[in-house]
Amino acid sequence: MRGSAGPGGGAGADGPAAGGRGDELVALLYREFRAPLLRNVRLLTGGDEQWAEDVFQEAALRAWRRADGLSRERGELWAWMMTVSRRIVIDDRRQRGTRPVEVEAGRGEDPAVPDASEPTLSALVLAQVLPGLADHHREALVLVYLRDRSVGEAAEELGVPPGTVKSRLHYGLRALRDALRR
Repeated sequence: MRGSAGPGGGAGADGPAAGGRGDELVALLYREFRAPLLRNVRLLTGGDEQWAEDVFQEAALRAWRRADGLSRERGELWAWMMTVSRRIVIDDRRQRGTRPVEVEAGRGEDPAVPDASEPTLSALVLAQVLPGLADHHREALVLVYLRDRSVGEAAEELGVPPGTVKSRLHYGLRALRDALRR
């Protein structure tokens, strides 16, 4: 796991006060969200499998620390995990940008160039598919997943109840998945 497990991260370094509640949450996260979240985070990390796994573990640790305050409702928990994961990747990128890694290239070898084609291709495909979705589905997806709004913030911005936003996200993701399969 990454080295950010320290004081001030929720209920303390020893986890949530409700003991087993945090463990139950982490088990739920691994069972329900690990595979789809890793798929999404891999896109954010440029296909870096290890980095994506580190991000998931850090997000699960943060959820464990906040187990007493997190909703167990699937849509809210998914949105929370995606938001936290995205923010972890952003923080990691910022940190890497402040202290570049020094690597000495061997003689006669070309330094490896990272392949950024997958995120670029994904962005292009998404840009082609999003306009084909219903307006209300597209608005909800863009606000929550691309602009990092919570369900509550998106509901306020759209002028609809949070349950409506959750429903639009559910059906919007389904429509997006179907469109991507085609």
